[in-house]
Amino acid sequence: MGATANGSAAQPFKFLIYGRTGWIGGLLGKLCEAQNIEYVYGSGRLENRASLEADIASVGPTHVFNAAGVTGRPNVDWCESHKVETIRTNVVGTLTLADVCRDKGLVLINYATGCIFEYDSEHPLGSGIGFKEEDTPNFIGSFYSKTKAMVEDLLKNYENVCTLRVRMPISSDLSNPRNFITKITRYEKVVDIPNSMTILDELLPISIEMAKRNLTGIWNFTNPGVVSHNEILEMYREYIDPNFTYKNFTLEEQAKVIVAPRSNNELDATKLNQEFPEMLPIKESLIQYVFKPNRKTPVA
Repeated sequence: MGATANGSAAQPFKFLIYGRTGWIGGLLGKLCEAQNIEYVYGSGRLENRASLEADIASVGPTHVFNAAGVTGRPNVDWCESHKVETIRTNVVGTLTLADVCRDKGLVLINYATGCIFEYDSEHPLGSGIGFKEEDTPNFIGSFYSKTKAMVEDLLKNYENVCTLRVRMPISSDLSNPRNFITKITRYEKVVDIPNSMTILDELLPISIEMAKRNLTGIWNFTNPGVVSHNEILEMYREYIDPNFTYKNFTLEEQAKVIVAPRSNNELDATKLNQEFPEMLPIKESLIQYVFKPNRKTPVA
């Protein structure tokens, strides 16, 4: 944003955000308020080009954020039986918004997913070798992941789009049913597999800074390193509920109670970490941003 004629102040930011009713969309609005950034929630439907153009014409944003998308309720299994609805929003809608933004010369921050990879022989579980931004997705086990991989590939051609690969998002709001921690504390049984994850309290402010810097391209939007289900649940026991218990089961056993397979992977967060060296490794971030603020157990 260029300086004004007298060189005093840069043009203020104004964000147009899609996904008002979603978890990330709601948090973005709160962050904008905290930072005194002007923002408006888009009212247009993503798949309706004219409605998006009308939003941009009336708002006059400096940046657009897309936190709208179909993940399915209560989980991604919903997408298996609602394929057209999933395509309409996750593919047609996202591409339409990217295309309209490109026409208007606007950077689009697109909250995407990193659940498009799974551990393989070149990226074995426990090896510390994560998938990089330029790697080709190798997980299409669920229809949700399949649509997300398709759209990511197409969005590479849009030089105005910043694609953020979010994984297993976690926040300090432990009452939110979308929170990965809340989900696994409510499951009867959990698998125990190390994964890359996104601590929203730390990384969503980073995404706002990325918009201010006009960063584009694909970014693994996870904290460095991995953490397993059991490690998180042990932290939960230590900080929240010492009487909490949980049971594990295998991937084979899990497969019997879900419709679509789930993605397990490590993403290489080097690119994001070089841009934001202050970012904490996943386990440290969990303690600082999630467990310490929520501590219910006495401090030893």
